[in-house]
Parts: sequence; C-alpha cells; structure tokens
Amino acid sequence: MEYRVLGRTHRKVSVIGLGTWQLGADWGEVKEEQALEVLEAAANAGVNFFDTADVYGDGRSERIIGEFLKAHPGSGIMVATKMGRRVDQKPQNYNLANFRAWTDRSRKNLQTDRLDLVQLHCPPTAVFADDKVFDALDTLVSEGAIANYGVSVETCDQALTAIARPNVASVQIILNPFRIKPLEKVVPAAVANMVGIIARVPLASGLLSGRYSATTTFAENDHRNYNREGKAFDQGETFSGVDFVKGVAAARAYSDIVQRDFGAKWSPAQAALAWIWQQPGVTTVIPGARNVEQAMANAAAGSAPLLGAHFNHELLGLYDEYFRADIHNKW
Repeated sequence: MEYRVLGRTHRKVSVIGLGTWQLGADWGEVKEEQALEVLEAAANAGVNFFDTADVYGDGRSERIIGEFLKAHPGSGIMVATKMGRRVDQKPQNYNLANFRAWTDRSRKNLQTDRLDLVQLHCPPTAVFADDKVFDALDTLVSEGAIANYGVSVETCDQALTAIARPNVASVQIILNPFRIKPLEKVVPAAVANMVGIIARVPLASGLLSGRYSATTTFAENDHRNYNREGKAFDQGETFSGVDFVKGVAAARAYSDIVQRDFGAKWSPAQAALAWIWQQPGVTTVIPGARNVEQAMANAAAGSAPLLGAHFNHELLGLYDEYFRADIHNKW
C-alpha cells in the first residue's frame, strides 16, 4: 500500500481508504458484526483512512467506527467525518452554534475528544463564499474540538472556491473514469495550494464493477433505486449522474478494455481504483465495501503498478464517447 500526505493535515494516509456510507444506510442492510469485519479487514490490509458522516444511518456508521477504534487503541487510523446535512440546506444553518452541536455529537459517536478531519457535507454554494463559516471552523480548531477541516463538494466551481481558503485541508469530490472533470482544474489547484484530494464515488455507485445489466434492480432503501433521478439528493451522487442504461453499456466497454489490457490480473473495480489514485495530485480514494472480500480487493488496488498512458488514453476516449456531452458541464 502506498501512503501520501493529506494536504494541510500533514498526516500520511493510504491511497486506498474506506468509505463507510454502506455501513450506515442507503445501500441495503449491513449488520453491525459484518460492518466491524469490514473495518478489520481494511485495516489489516493497510487502509488507515476511514471516511464517514453524521447522517450515514443517522450516526450508525460513526458509532460502529467508534466501537472499532475503542477495540483497537493506537491503530493510527485517521477518521474523516462530515457535517451539515442534518438540517434544511439553507446557508444560515451553517453557523458556529450548529457546528459545535454537530461536532459534539460526532465526537460522542466516535468516542474521541478531537475529530481528525471534519468536512462540510456538500453544503449550498453560498456557504463556500461565507467568511463567517470558515471563521467558525477555525474556532473549532482553536478550541480543540477538531484537528482539521475540509469540504465535500458537488461541483468543480465549489471545489475551486474552497481551495482558495487558507485553512482548508482537503477537498472531497467525485472522481472516476466516468467523471473526469476534476482533473482539469481542481486537482492542479489543490496541488498548488497543498490541499488534499479525496476521491469519492470511485466506482460510479458500482457501475465500474461491471456486474450490472440494464435489468439489475436494487433494494427499496438503496439510493441506487430511490435517487436515480436525484429526488433525494444531488443526482451526481448516484451512478455519478450518468444515465443508468448508458452507464451499463459504457461499463461493459470499460470491462472489455480492462480485460484486454490486464487479463485476469486486475478486476474492473480494481483497475478503476488504481487509475484514480495514480492521477497526479490525488491523495486517497474511498471505495465502500459491504463485506470482507470487497474490502480486501479494494485495498489490493493500492499496490497496483502504473497502469500506463495507453490505458489512460482509452478511458478518455470512453468518456468522450459516452458521457462528456451529457455530464461534463453539470458538475
């Protein structure tokens, strides 16, 4: 596993992290024992960066991580959580009083006095331009409630605004072979400003695993079912915003490329994860895992050799053919 410094946190994190949305909610049921096994498998494979949020299962994901950390003192695992989605998405709700309440709740859930990294959870665009918001975050740092703060964003413009802030440590953004726009401006700007890049939705909600067909169905409480049209939250979070049927066709073409270039050495999912972390300027990528096998396979992608310029060129061609016209200007 390769490790890189996460922006202004000055902490080294594994290039493959673990996203824990699946362990909270919205991906079908994962029992607590199974969730703890996933955390254990990831940590044993060298993953030392867990990403969660206070709304994943209304705190369930945080609480499970807290139990894991209690059982593994001194593990060195860095936990990034998020806040802001527990209230109506109005800019005025992003204030110091709420920040204190939310971080207190997360500290209790995670069983820690100080949170390693707190990210604003895809707030309204106006929040990124509000000095008072970032003054409040600085106050939390000075009070010792949090060690560092960052942002999770929906759009590249939001990311660029945040990167210009002097104390933003990291930016979390959707980045995968089906969503490449952040590579144009966001990632270079982050490098220039010593801001870490956390790549989320790396498998386009599972499309890049190559396991879905146009007739695949998902559980009623799975966001790949209820948020396909963006009815619950930003459409870009589900299948990276691409049309499902078109995404399945593109995923089939992508799997063919992986098979042709790498044979059985790397699965389509592993190749996607490796491609992301091998992009210059990306710090870590945070795939989710519902079971031990997925966690171990994801972590193995952290030791993949360079995939090469030819593979990169093929993926760019795939993006141009299937997605650029539909999504490139949306996010």
